[in-house]
Amino acid sequence: IGSRSTVRGTPNMALLTGGTLSAIVAVMHLGCVVIGASCYRFLGAGEQMVALAESGHWYPPVITLAIAGVFIVWALYAFSAAGLIVRLPFARFVLALITSVYLIRGSAFQLLMAYFPGNSRAFWVGSSSIAFIIGLIHAVGLVQIWKRN
Repeated sequence: IGSRSTVRGTPNMALLTGGTLSAIVAVMHLGCVVIGASCYRFLGAGEQMVALAESGHWYPPVITLAIAGVFIVWALYAFSAAGLIVRLPFARFVLALITSVYLIRGSAFQLLMAYFPGNSRAFWVGSSSIAFIIGLIHAVGLVQIWKRN
């Protein structure tokens, strides 16, 4: 990946879209921290997490900020490989990992439902579908930049 991974000066639209979706997911997580328990509940967090948020416990905002931070880094890597920002180190490798995590997360919802029984089936099916779609978008962008370099 060069300093700008673009074709004729236009950004890689798949990675631009994937990065934007990762940024939206990050903002949604940040919304939980700002809004609180009602937002956790609305977005499908388990009742245990909602109860902790309602009680003002430190755990929900800390874990949610960490998750949001991961999604922000993922967005930055997608934007970097799309050619929108400076080149970040190990971009292909990191994007391959990000893509894999999204696709695995999207595919493993039944296992996750068993491991995290507090979240609803609707949460797992919905969030897994979204993760899988974002993973496919990243995969398209990753293939496009891999072919050019």
